[in-house]
Amino acid sequence: MAFILEYRGVFRTVSRSGPIIRNVRLPRVFVACALALSAAAAPPAAATSDFLADITERGSAGWGIVSRFEQSPYRGGGVRIDLMPLYLYEGEHVYLHSYRAGLKFDFGSDKRAAAFLSHRFESFPVERVPASLAGMSTRVPETDFGLSYEQRFDWGHGFVEVLHDVSNNSRGTEGRLGAATEWWRGRLMLAPYFMLSARDAQLNDYYYGVSASEAAADRPAYRPGAGVNGSVGLNARYDLTDTWHFFAGVSATLWAGGVRRSPIVEDRTQLAAYGGLAYEFTPTPVKRARDGIPLTFKVLHGRSTPCNLAPIMQLRCRSINTDDRTSVDSFEVGRPFIESPHGWPVMIAWYAGLLRHDERGLQPDFWQLNGYLKAFYWGFPWSGRLRTRIGFGGGLSYAQRVPSVEARDQAARGRNTSKLLQYVDPTIDVSVGDLLGSKELRETYFGLGVSHRSGIFGMAQIFDNVNGGSNYIYTYVEWRM
Repeated sequence: MAFILEYRGVFRTVSRSGPIIRNVRLPRVFVACALALSAAAAPPAAATSDFLADITERGSAGWGIVSRFEQSPYRGGGVRIDLMPLYLYEGEHVYLHSYRAGLKFDFGSDKRAAAFLSHRFESFPVERVPASLAGMSTRVPETDFGLSYEQRFDWGHGFVEVLHDVSNNSRGTEGRLGAATEWWRGRLMLAPYFMLSARDAQLNDYYYGVSASEAAADRPAYRPGAGVNGSVGLNARYDLTDTWHFFAGVSATLWAGGVRRSPIVEDRTQLAAYGGLAYEFTPTPVKRARDGIPLTFKVLHGRSTPCNLAPIMQLRCRSINTDDRTSVDSFEVGRPFIESPHGWPVMIAWYAGLLRHDERGLQPDFWQLNGYLKAFYWGFPWSGRLRTRIGFGGGLSYAQRVPSVEARDQAARGRNTSKLLQYVDPTIDVSVGDLLGSKELRETYFGLGVSHRSGIFGMAQIFDNVNGGSNYIYTYVEWRM
């Protein structure tokens, strides 16, 4: 797990005058709770601004959840609350940490370089916009391309990072320099850290500036310009078991003077806290190189449905009669990660899929990329005669365009949309080989599934606090080679 928490900006905002959070008591409560939790937690092993680094061991994957609480930097913004699903994978050179993915290269045991894409957690709140931001153009999250270098010393770790916006929002650049040390006690590790963050004028002006067209009587035009932030904090992790990991942290950030003087920013030290739980999947023994790596291939075709996910899974709704009649086709490649541990009838596999949306003239057709971790179970009484599997996958989905069914439904409810959403893939299938009496086709399956995108009820900033999504009911064939 990494050491520096740069998670500063885009969580679901609850107004100070709202029914849940009142005055300024809640931030102190959250911080106090997180401090108490941190006192019982333990180990990040890398020093970067990625607070999810090295939660799992190399070659492992993980699922989990993390909650984040933060004082909003915006005047009257209250406390930001965020819920983020954890999808973790640590390969030898490739890694995925929910909001950050990239390539890493180790040089011995004490040096590491990485190139990555990262979601920036800064933006205006989506709901309950404070009066200080009323009438202003919405500032949205951006995607940064970054380069980092880390080094371990006798006293701890140090790192340097450079990030640049590649989503053409701010087009700004940020440089980070930080260091951390570790204190071990059994399964517990505490990691105090500090970090300096140099941000250019484009980045600060976009998120914390006021343009001439946005100026008002109590909100003059203002440009913060470039500046340096300072952060200190404590990260912690505790290994509950070899596979269950609890982690938490607190931080305090002093923004550059130019930002603090902005008419839309609270002039104060910004406090934040987080806590999470992750389950680590340890892969089954790797086959010999000459045996090859088993791969799974899947093709599917589906139609849009007005049904929600839960009624579909309960077989209470299965209609595909919609006015738009949009459809999807996809090709996926999977790799078994865990197969029949202890002889159990279960398997966990990684999947990556390229999906094509047929929008039926409502908008141009487009591509969608899905990546997810999926668990299967086939321990039914009849599986010896007809292997029947149920599967459930969870991961991330990025679409070139927002699907027309999502845009239509969200517009009708007055809600926002996002190209990046959570992906869920529940399925049920049977062995074609068992149906036809062919041993050669035992690992070929025919089944039904749902291609589901959603934003976790508006609680996840990484999905731009989207509340809603889309469902496509599909049929598929899957086989192993």
